[in-house]
Amino acid sequence: MKINRRMVLGSLAGIAAATLSGLSAPASAADQITLNVLYNLPGFTKFHQPLADEFMKNNPDVKINFLAPAASYNDGQQQVLRAAVTGNLPDVYFSGYNMTAELVHTLLPRQQITDLTPFIAAEGGQAFLDKNYSPKMAALGQIDGKQFGLPVNASSPIMYINADLVKKAGGDPDNMPTTFPELIALAKKIHALDPKIAGMGYDINGWPDDWLWQSLVFEQGGKLVDEANKKVAFDNEVGLNALKMARQFVTEGGQNLLDWDQSRQQFGAGLTGFIFSTPAHVQTIEGLVGTRFPLKTAVFPLDNKEKGGVPTGGNSAVILTQDKAKQDAAWKYLKWITGPQAQNTIVRITGYLPTNKLATGPDYLAPYYAEHPNVKTASLQADRSLPWAGYPGGDSVRIWRTQRDIIGSVMRGDVTPEAGLKQMVEQTNALMQ
Repeated sequence: MKINRRMVLGSLAGIAAATLSGLSAPASAADQITLNVLYNLPGFTKFHQPLADEFMKNNPDVKINFLAPAASYNDGQQQVLRAAVTGNLPDVYFSGYNMTAELVHTLLPRQQITDLTPFIAAEGGQAFLDKNYSPKMAALGQIDGKQFGLPVNASSPIMYINADLVKKAGGDPDNMPTTFPELIALAKKIHALDPKIAGMGYDINGWPDDWLWQSLVFEQGGKLVDEANKKVAFDNEVGLNALKMARQFVTEGGQNLLDWDQSRQQFGAGLTGFIFSTPAHVQTIEGLVGTRFPLKTAVFPLDNKEKGGVPTGGNSAVILTQDKAKQDAAWKYLKWITGPQAQNTIVRITGYLPTNKLATGPDYLAPYYAEHPNVKTASLQADRSLPWAGYPGGDSVRIWRTQRDIIGSVMRGDVTPEAGLKQMVEQTNALMQ
């Protein structure tokens, strides 16, 4: 075959095009930023993965690479602290609210966690926060006055009500008492209907963390720790009253000392007037109840209407990477997962409070709440949300296990509330050292 100039030029052009094409794919891949992300609780995969997929679809230059989720917030905390020593931290971490202070105080001196203030300032500063988060919700990610995390999941305890039993006892399930003394009185009437029926269930004696204990302290306007002297702050009438009420739940309210799962089963069988639990259990409890009785929910009581509140469980997303390009990509991801569209998805899957106040609007959760009033209850507590506190020293898990044993002994009547409080204060202070 005779080779002419046109064929050579055409061949060279084809080779050049092929070469450029071959080089362009790796260049594009190289430009893509990969964020290694760690979250807690494997069950949360059901919303993390689809939200990450949607984020990557809209941000093709960023890849979200999930590490194996930690079994619990405590496990995740220990994993991150170990990684800080080896220099193998994830780029983004979903930190439990009650452990974020310890995380910041450990990592900040090593320059291994990112203050979000410059990113927020670039979005408009306080106006950005005010538009998206209530002050109390934003505060869940604040440590020492600085914003280190944006709130992703939020859960505060609510009341689940057997409307039939409440009515039989003379109560109004649509207008439940709003203080514990009144609720204990109602529980006593429900228990009087039938000795096999528990008037109420407040399963603090079997709860895996101190969420329900903090609730009894915070609803009275109390605090967990005195920041000035780093000692217990409920060594007073607030702590004593909390233990007295815990005992009354049994002696007057007819509570059975069960673990939280058994308590849910008993409630679902129609054998408890009302119980306190996480809003994440709405769908589970609705399934247990079925058509046995009308199920309703109500907000957590506040004995101190002015200063009282409820501890908020859940997590905020923090940026650990110190690489500028990764930080910018991580900030986009944080804005997405705490934004109204993502929160709309998270709430529908989990039943939690929306952390972004725009998510309650007509384009997002308003229609859903109209159809699921039992889920809406949690959102009514956003203005009551207080940070789920932790203890100095990083031994909150061991502290709670010690406290729980003492609270259980008070509820059983083995020790008096006064003696129980003395034990809790002494042992908690010792463990904080």
